[in-house]
Amino acid sequence: MRKELPITEARHALTSLPERLAEDPGTVAITRRGKPVLAVMPWDLYESITETLEIMGDDELMAALRQGIKEIKTGKVVSWQKVKRELGL
Repeated sequence: MRKELPITEARHALTSLPERLAEDPGTVAITRRGKPVLAVMPWDLYESITETLEIMGDDELMAALRQGIKEIKTGKVVSWQKVKRELGL
């Protein structure tokens, strides 16, 4: 859930934001005159978003993902046990 924090309050609250976001995950919109100008979020969320955008921007990865989803829907799957046996694990 997104929370809003005026920039004047954010200056004083910056050092406590990591703990606040750990207790109540999400993002904090830093506002100036009532309009969002910055977003503060946990690093893990940031990394997740950037990795997702990288994947979505890669045509080959997206084609492979679509193909995998199609194969799952049509039942073309191999059990994990079979894969481990074939790999000798």
